[in-house]
Amino acid sequence: MTDSSLTALLSAIPLPAMLVGRGERIIAANARTASLFGPGITGRHFITVIRQPAVLDAVESCLQDRKPHDTRYLATRRGQETNYEVSCSYVDSPLGQGVVVCFQDITMLEKAEVMRRDFVANVSHELRTPLTALIGFIETLLGPAKDDAPARERFLGIMANEAGRMERLVKDLLSLSQVEGEARMRPTERVDMHGLMQSVQNALAPLARRAEVELIVTAEQTDIFVQGDSDQLRQVLNNLVENAIKYGGRGKQVTMALSARAEMPELRGPGVALTVSDQGPGIEEVHLPRLTERFYRVDSHRSREMGGTGLGLAIVKHIVNRHRGRMRISSKMGQGTTIRVVLPVS
Repeated sequence: MTDSSLTALLSAIPLPAMLVGRGERIIAANARTASLFGPGITGRHFITVIRQPAVLDAVESCLQDRKPHDTRYLATRRGQETNYEVSCSYVDSPLGQGVVVCFQDITMLEKAEVMRRDFVANVSHELRTPLTALIGFIETLLGPAKDDAPARERFLGIMANEAGRMERLVKDLLSLSQVEGEARMRPTERVDMHGLMQSVQNALAPLARRAEVELIVTAEQTDIFVQGDSDQLRQVLNNLVENAIKYGGRGKQVTMALSARAEMPELRGPGVALTVSDQGPGIEEVHLPRLTERFYRVDSHRSREMGGTGLGLAIVKHIVNRHRGRMRISSKMGQGTTIRVVLPVS
C-alpha cells in the first residue's frame, strides 16, 4: 500500500495517529498529528519527533514484543499543559507493518478528576470541623460537665450553632447539585423581577435591622419580566444581598438596583440588570476571579463566623449560567463591592 493510502486510512481515526514502521521511521501520519508535532513528520525517525522517553520506550517495546503498550504524553499548547493517553498497537497485514501510535486528549478528564478530589476534600474538611466540635462537647457533657448546669447550657448553645452550620452546608450542597443537574434545562416561567426584589427586601429586612444596615431598592421601572426560574432567581438575590449585609459593615447601606435595556453589551441584545452593592471594606483584586469557586473564601475564619459555607457565589454562578446570563464582580479596597447580574429578556 502506498504512503498516501496509509495516510488516508489513518485519517479515519478521530485522534492524532501515526504509523511507525519496522525501520523505526514514521511511514504515515494523519493531519491531526500536526497539532502536536507540526507538519512534515513522515519519513523522520520517530525519536526525533516524539522525544519523550516514556512514549519512546512504549513504541520500542511494541516493535520488539508486538504487544499493546500504553503510556502518557505531555504537551504544551498556547502556554497550557495538555495530557494525552498514548496507545501503541502492532499491526502486521498487507496494509502495512509497524506500530500504530494514537494520542487521546484526556486533559479535561484529568481536570475533572482533580476537581472531584478537591471537592471531596473540601466537603470532608468543612464537615470535620463541626463534627469534631460536636463529638468533643458530647464527651464533655457525658463526663466532667454532666452535672454542671451553666457549662451544659453553654455547650448546648455551641453544639446548636455547629449543627446549624452542617445543616446549611448540606442544604447548599443539595442546592448546588440540583442547579448543576438542571444546567441544560432552559427555564420557562415568566418572572416579575421588581416583585421578586421587593419580596427579597421584605424577607431580609430583619437580618438587615440586626446588622444595622439600610437595605435600599431602586428600579427604573416596575414592569420588568424575564423568562426564568423564580425560585432560583430568588436564591440569587438572597445569596447576594445576605453577603452584602453580612460583610458590608454596620451602619452602612446595601443597594439592590434593577434596570432594563434594549441593548446590553454583555448579551449583545435586550436584557435586565440586577445590581447588588455594599459599602464594605472591599475585596483585593487578586481574589475576584476566584470568588465563584466552591469553598473559596477571602477570609475563612470570618466567613465561618458569619455562617458562610463557601458555596453561595458558586450557586449564583450556576443559576446565572442556566439562565444564559452574565455575572461580573467589581470591588475596590475601601469602596465596597458590586455584583452585577445580567439576564436576557427572552
